[in-house]
Amino acid sequence: MPLPEEVKKQVIEKYRTSEKDTGSVELQIALLTERIRQITEHLRKNKKDFHSRLGLLKLVGKRRRLERYLRERDIERYRALIQELGIREQKPQ
Repeated sequence: MPLPEEVKKQVIEKYRTSEKDTGSVELQIALLTERIRQITEHLRKNKKDFHSRLGLLKLVGKRRRLERYLRERDIERYRALIQELGIREQKPQ
């Protein structure tokens, strides 16, 4: 279940870093966050959908790796992004 086009365009407009940006770390994290929220809502209604649950866990893992990358490169951008998205800060390992 991909994100609807209009939602995806809104997220890209909000989080892109330049005019032609389609894949910066911040943008990827924001898109993954929207998909995670969408799948979480789906799973609240469909508790036995274990295939979607597995996909959700994979997306969460991918987002965590991207968050770790951003935190290691630029801690200020990382903190601003997680504050704006409303997600918890990842603990350093």
